[in-house]
Amino acid sequence: MPDGEYIELTGGEALIRIAANLGITHVFGLVGGKLGPLFKALSVEPRLAYLGVRHEATGAFMAAGAAARSGKIAMALAETAPGGLNLASALGVAYANSLPVLAITSDHVAGLSTPSRGAFSSGDNVQVFAPVTKWNARIQDASRVPELMRMAFRQALSGRQGPVHLDVPTDVLGQRFRFLKSEIEAPLRAFTALDRTLADPASVARAAEQLLNAKRPLLIAGGGVPSSHGVRAFRALAEQLGAVATSTQMALGSVATDDPKFIGHGGFIGGEGVIKALKEADVVLAIGCRFSSWMWLNGAPLFRAAPDRTLIQVDIDPLQIGVNHPVDIGLVGDASAVMGQFADSLAGRRRSGSDWETSVVAARSDFVARLKASAREGEGALHPALVAERIGDQIGENDLVVFDGGHTSFWSNEFTPALHPRTRFHDPGMAQLGFGLGYAMAMQALHPDRRVYQITGDGAFGFCLAELDTARRYGLPVITLVHNNAAFGVIGFSQDRQGFRFGEELTDTDYGAIARGFGCHGETVKCIEELDGALERARASGLPAVIDIHTRFTPHPLLPVFGKSSSLEARE
Repeated sequence: MPDGEYIELTGGEALIRIAANLGITHVFGLVGGKLGPLFKALSVEPRLAYLGVRHEATGAFMAAGAAARSGKIAMALAETAPGGLNLASALGVAYANSLPVLAITSDHVAGLSTPSRGAFSSGDNVQVFAPVTKWNARIQDASRVPELMRMAFRQALSGRQGPVHLDVPTDVLGQRFRFLKSEIEAPLRAFTALDRTLADPASVARAAEQLLNAKRPLLIAGGGVPSSHGVRAFRALAEQLGAVATSTQMALGSVATDDPKFIGHGGFIGGEGVIKALKEADVVLAIGCRFSSWMWLNGAPLFRAAPDRTLIQVDIDPLQIGVNHPVDIGLVGDASAVMGQFADSLAGRRRSGSDWETSVVAARSDFVARLKASAREGEGALHPALVAERIGDQIGENDLVVFDGGHTSFWSNEFTPALHPRTRFHDPGMAQLGFGLGYAMAMQALHPDRRVYQITGDGAFGFCLAELDTARRYGLPVITLVHNNAAFGVIGFSQDRQGFRFGEELTDTDYGAIARGFGCHGETVKCIEELDGALERARASGLPAVIDIHTRFTPHPLLPVFGKSSSLEARE
């Protein structure tokens, strides 16, 4: 055997110690018998905080939320097939949004589960998790825990980040083995390349010249910008080029909403300024942006309509270059590092702005003015724009905000100020309803001294109501603001256009009363004048809080565009 100091541990103890040594701080999940040896180890590990949820899916949402906020890997747990299926159902959020999560599942003893002999709750977690992970494996002997944990971290954090999964039968978790202590304590840098990847210098120089000579340049910050801690560099580059800039849903706050040249963000739902810029720009620099359907009109990427446009795409994953539109210059590298290369190439040179940038900002201003005017029209329940605007006025720049719900997220995106990166969060990749409370609770656990809000629709909130119990048990005073239009509003809107209504109603539910039943603070708001006081009382309560705001369904002006964006029939 190799020389060195040895330590005898169970497989579960080794896994937990390695996780803590590699920087995991929070574990989210649901207790289970097959995970017993792991939970025993977790219960005595002071470096890991455990939060137990009421449904395994919420554990995956919480781990994804922690990763979205911190940029660090988080852990989610579930046990045999039912728990694994529940956890996998939510892991798509991390997969679709490139968030590093380590999912751990357990199973019956290996002799009964590989393959199954018909024991209750049997299933193949490795096959279940394969479509929603970058990499996954089963650990069939405790001796391989260090090796496969290293592989999991390397896969989760390298290149385009994402979730990984390890399935560990219960007897392997309890199996004792003499490990080399150096294997248990190996730091992340010992087996994962942490240096930032640079792009080809000649290609960067060529791209810089294109931008300097552009008449109508546009910069797009995708999720790779905040992920690489590159927001400051992105803002500096936009200023040096005198260019308008926007950010995708995964990069909200990369362009501050109080910037005089702010044109909207979040893709086409950012409004007429974003759409005008995307249609008319002659040189586009997209950094860490995959051009998802949030950037499309009429069922195809916007750039199809402009064959004379120069597209420069930066991405750490070479397989993302040119996926949705052929590029003129593709730069493979870390977003922050490549922006540093641009800064060097452009040193001492600036591009003056033009009337075009002014016209794009004006288009944005006109769009917002129309939204605000429409919010004060009509009678009955509150207009969602009016509610979103009033909520936005109450949220601080350093507060953390999660947007859940299909239609609610459109209005929230517009009216919630975003001055800093990683303070406003959505699930644009999977667009899964009900993720919001899990995200918000994880962020509150990471930042007990900061205010955390979830802004959600009533349809989305119904998916995660039980987790109010989790928030109360762990003292997580998340404030949930429900746009309650008593329906799955977008579905009803779509059905109306097809001449029918069926199954979309969600009437007569009192979400404030439900919150009080869980021991949380709960109120109902029916007129806009009541909202400020309700928020003040929610904050003062020190409890998880729900404010049930009666709204009417009014389609966002870009909702039809959203429908077309994923329709092949609508392509031009």
